[in-house]
Amino acid sequence: MADLVAPLKALSLKDVEKADLSSEFAELSSEELALESQWLTLSKRLPESLVEFNDNLRNKTYLLGNKASIADVKVFVKVLPILTGKNYSVEELAQFRHVFRWADLIQNSLITIPDDMKLKLNYDVEIPREVKAKPEKKKKDSASTATGTKEAKKEKKSAQASAPAQAASAAGAESASASGATSKEEDPEKKAKAEAKKAAKAKAKAEQEAKAKAAAVPPNPSMIDFRVGFIQKAVKHPDADSLYVSTIDMGDEEGPRTVCSGLVNYFPLEAMQERYVVVIANLKPVTMRGIKSCAMVLCASDEGKVEFVNPPPGSKPGDKIFFEGFDGTPEKVLNPKKKIWETVQPNFSTNDKFEVIYKQEGKPDAKLVNSKGEVLHNSTIVNANVR
Repeated sequence: MADLVAPLKALSLKDVEKADLSSEFAELSSEELALESQWLTLSKRLPESLVEFNDNLRNKTYLLGNKASIADVKVFVKVLPILTGKNYSVEELAQFRHVFRWADLIQNSLITIPDDMKLKLNYDVEIPREVKAKPEKKKKDSASTATGTKEAKKEKKSAQASAPAQAASAAGAESASASGATSKEEDPEKKAKAEAKKAAKAKAKAEQEAKAKAAAVPPNPSMIDFRVGFIQKAVKHPDADSLYVSTIDMGDEEGPRTVCSGLVNYFPLEAMQERYVVVIANLKPVTMRGIKSCAMVLCASDEGKVEFVNPPPGSKPGDKIFFEGFDGTPEKVLNPKKKIWETVQPNFSTNDKFEVIYKQEGKPDAKLVNSKGEVLHNSTIVNANVR
C-alpha cells in the first residue's frame, strides 16, 4: 500500500483548505475529471447518499480506482464530519464498511489530522461478513439479434465494474472509467439530473395550477383591454356595403391596426376621419369579407341610433381605460371559449348623465374612466347598449 502513495507527501487539513493541490497530484484525464465530478456531487448529498457512496467504493481502493488522486482529498474533507459526527452501531459499521475503510486509508496516508478530529475505528469489533448478491442471469431475446447484442454489452460493462481493484491496477485510467460505468440508478450525475427534471416538472405543475386558479376567477371588466384609439383614415370596405375599414393607432409598438366596423348606416365617411375613439384591443382577430379586423370600436346605441364613446379631452392613443374598481391586467387575447366578453358586455350601459357605466347587482354602478379618474361619456343616449 505504501508504494501507491510513495511519491506524495502527507497534507494537513490546512493545506487542503487553502493550498493549490494541483502540483501534489498527477493531472487527471477527461474521464477521471468526470468521475471526480460525480463523487463531489454525491458528497454534497451526504448523509442521505451514504449507502450509494459505500456501494460505489465496494471494488475501489481509491475513488478513481487504484491510484490516489486529488479527488480523494477533496471528497474526504466533506465526508470526515459525517463519519465523526455520530457513534455508528456495529450494524452501521458493517453497512458502510467500504466508506470507513477508504476514509481510514486517506487519513493515514494522504492527510495529517489532529487526534481530536481524526476518525477513530475499533479494529477489535467483529462485524458480520459482507454477503454479495449474485447477479441475476439475463434472459436472451431470441426474437431480436440487436437486443441480444445490447444485453451482451451491458453484461460486459457489469463484469468490468465488479472486477477486483488489484486486477484493475494495470489498466490505470481505463479502470477508473470502467468502474465508473455504474447503472443509471447508481450514477450520481444522472441522479442529480433526474432530480432536477423532477423539480422542473413540479414547477410546471405549480404554474399550471396557478393558471387554473386564475381561470376559475369569474369574467369581469378588468379582463378586457379598453384603450384610446385614433382613427388615422377610414374607407369603405370593397366587398361589404355596411362596413368601414379604419386604420387606428392604439399605441402598439407594431404600429396602427386595421379595424372593420359596421357603422356605414350610422356615420358618414367624413365623421370617421382623424378622430379619437375607444377601442376593445384584445378581442380575437376575425376576417370580415377578406379583411382581418384586429379590434372593435366601442359605441353606445339604442333602437336605430349609434354614438361613439368619447375619450376625455387630451387623450392619447394607447391610454388605458377601465371601469372603476377593475383596473387589472387585461387578458392578452380574450379566449372565445371562456365567453368573457359575452358575459360582461350586457352590463355595459349609460346613466342619465350619459356616463358609461358597468352595472353590478347589489353594488353601485362602476364608471368608465381613465388613469386620471376622468369619466367617459356618449352624447345623448340614456340606458344605452354599449358595445
